Amino acid sequence: MSFAPLQNDTFLRACLRQSTEYTPVWLMRQAGRYLPEYRATRAKAGSFMGLATNVDYATEVTLQPLERYALDAAILFSDILTVPDAMGLGLSFALGEGPKFERTVRTEADVAELAVPDMDKLRYVFDAVTSIRKALNGRVPLIGFSGSPWTLACYMVEGGGSDDYRAVKTLMYSRPDLMHRILAVNADAVAVYLNAQIEAGAQAVMIFDSWGGVLADGKFQDFSLAYTQRVLAQLKREHEGATIPRIVFTKGGGLWLDDMKDIDCHALGLDWTVNLQRARALVGEGPGGKALQGNIDPNVLFAPPAQIEAEVAGVLESFGAPHQGPDEGATHIFNLGHGISQHTPPEHVSTLVDAVHTLSRRLRAQG
Repeated sequence: MSFAPLQNDTFLRACLRQSTEYTPVWLMRQAGRYLPEYRATRAKAGSFMGLATNVDYATEVTLQPLERYALDAAILFSDILTVPDAMGLGLSFALGEGPKFERTVRTEADVAELAVPDMDKLRYVFDAVTSIRKALNGRVPLIGFSGSPWTLACYMVEGGGSDDYRAVKTLMYSRPDLMHRILAVNADAVAVYLNAQIEAGAQAVMIFDSWGGVLADGKFQDFSLAYTQRVLAQLKREHEGATIPRIVFTKGGGLWLDDMKDIDCHALGLDWTVNLQRARALVGEGPGGKALQGNIDPNVLFAPPAQIEAEVAGVLESFGAPHQGPDEGATHIFNLGHGISQHTPPEHVSTLVDAVHTLSRRLRAQG
């Protein structure tokens, strides 16, 4: 498959800990409900899944934020729960509510039925990846993604979102054997799924461990991190001669950076509770270090423009000047500490993106 040559590889270079002229920026959920054009396309599609499963609509909404903002990467428009949906659990979204599954996985019989799904059921995702990559025409790289094995398991056992994760934690504590079986199937399914996205045209892949931070110390390592590593071990290292960066984001995972510094990925995403300077000292420096992605509080985007610029400056200064030169070294990808809120004023995103580019160039000039 041939695609247009990449015109802006700043994001990929930062993932690989190579020096860049400025700090690249993209935003989790950058294609979403805060944009009026997204809401218009979703209305045409009739539902969230109608949007996600239609190649033309998924392509359209992925590119919408790039028409407005000078972002350095696009991320596939899809959902983290497509894999369990393909396992036959019946995913649905009601307007204004989170995802729901028709069937849960809680009993020995439920677990026995689980298997890596036929990837043909996810053909709409791979077709969207190829379509988006073509439509980007080399403008910026395309990120593919999946939920982590643990995060998928949370939704599969709970049947949707949860306030206390009682069902999934009950299963984990009372029948760890069943929990490990679910996680093993999920890990192998996620690996096949991400590799298919890479083959379809994704130039980097990200694992969203959205609920890793709800686990107790020790349990995070055994039930989340170990299975994220199982995914990483199976991922394609390169495709058509290009290295495919691997990014892992655990919301609430800052406590375990020491455990995560040796996992087989290029970049670690951080939420807003983490001090970037400390994270850089712990995992970002030296050979085998990680690029860091994050980590401004999404609610900063509700502040006036001058305050947004000041907060952006604070994040950049906390990381410090990224390394410059031919060798690998400490690098930063600017992002939010979690997904953008649907109530965010779109013009405030322009302020943030422009501030990242302007201020990060200035920081390098001073360094």
